[in-house]
Amino acid sequence: MKVIEKRVTIVGGGLVGCIWAVFLAKRGYHIDVYERRGDMRAASYTGGRSINLAMSTRGWNALEKAGISEQLRSVAIPMPGRIMHSTQGELTHQPYGKDGQAIYSVSRGGLNKALLELADGFENVTFHFHEKCVALDDSTCDLVFEHELTKQKTSVQSDLVFATDGAYSAIRNTLQRQPRFNYSQQYLDYGYKELTIPATANGEYAMDANGLHIWPRGKFMMIALPNPDCSFTCTLFMPFDGDNSFASLQTEQDLTSFFEQYYADTIPLMPDYTTEYFSNPTPALVTVKCHPWSFKSKVLLLGDAAHAIVPFYGQGMNCGFEDCTILDSLIDEHNEDWDSIIAHFDDTRYKDSDAVAELALRNFIEMRDLVGDPLFLLRQKITAYLHQQYPTEFLPLYTQVTFSFIPYHKALAEGIAQDRLFEQIFAIPDVAADWTTEAVHTTFKKWLQEKEVK
Repeated sequence: MKVIEKRVTIVGGGLVGCIWAVFLAKRGYHIDVYERRGDMRAASYTGGRSINLAMSTRGWNALEKAGISEQLRSVAIPMPGRIMHSTQGELTHQPYGKDGQAIYSVSRGGLNKALLELADGFENVTFHFHEKCVALDDSTCDLVFEHELTKQKTSVQSDLVFATDGAYSAIRNTLQRQPRFNYSQQYLDYGYKELTIPATANGEYAMDANGLHIWPRGKFMMIALPNPDCSFTCTLFMPFDGDNSFASLQTEQDLTSFFEQYYADTIPLMPDYTTEYFSNPTPALVTVKCHPWSFKSKVLLLGDAAHAIVPFYGQGMNCGFEDCTILDSLIDEHNEDWDSIIAHFDDTRYKDSDAVAELALRNFIEMRDLVGDPLFLLRQKITAYLHQQYPTEFLPLYTQVTFSFIPYHKALAEGIAQDRLFEQIFAIPDVAADWTTEAVHTTFKKWLQEKEVK
């Protein structure tokens, strides 16, 4: 490993900050990581979120390049498809892709600890905990941190600053005051509540562990992902206000009646759901977009600091990790000319982050409203058939997003084109009875020709 004299400051020691520290450490940079929270490896650490994440191809690619993929695969739980629960407790399975394709449930805390430990093992990486970023000098790009326990302030100079400090980034907050900085945040009218399905008395999973469980209920839903300790982390998504909302569930009786009506099959599996519901917070769901992500070719936003998205496509972490793999490849492409690297990344990557934000919002409607709809299920069957018949010409949108490296903006454009295709297919008489007819093939080939002309 060659030693590079450039000093790098990473603000934020979460998932993206830690994995980016590993990428840079392998290249020989001197790196200081400043994290507002305490060291999560300490026994006394209580901060951070415990929810698990859905790791897919883009995320695994980053972990492989970081040298930690095999370690994580041993504790990751494959979920090859959705498992839908009706109000009567009936189950319906929908595969995500072909045989062998799956997303993986991974512990957020476990992954963050593993990446932190890996980064901290490099002699050219130093972590600083309990350090809150309180200032960015817009003339020098020097940073000021305040230790949250001692209140001591430290001024930090560096050659490059990477802000990986999340959706409410302190660095981005400073950049927002710069001329021509575009910024927007949009909250859904929905929040979420975390609940738990514990392991059974025998220490086993209470449900099928190899699937992402969904209870779609129209305007609200619940999902559950498996954990290595045989529990499930459940997330209840509902509007803040109105009927069947967080505002409408004020008493234990309200909650019990609600679950008996909509989630009856979970009640025997969730002995503490009432306690958890009233003691756990109800966070909001926000989409953050901004541009440019860079400042003076010296400061660069990455991950949620640049593009926070809602969780309904499971791509937030995967997108942040892909930021790192793309940026790492640009280091070679531009021969470590950081002015060119940052300019290239800033000029191109935002198209994909905007696209995946749109995809996540679209998938929320799909998960919440459509997964049990007969027309949606028919579309899924025809999608699988077309992919089988035309494996290179027709790639399902979910496959493009989750199991490939196709840029998100191209996947979104293809998804919109496929919507037009299915409008034409559904207009074919009796297509629900037989979607293998010549009329379907003719419609598809015509759509393909029109798309290629465009």
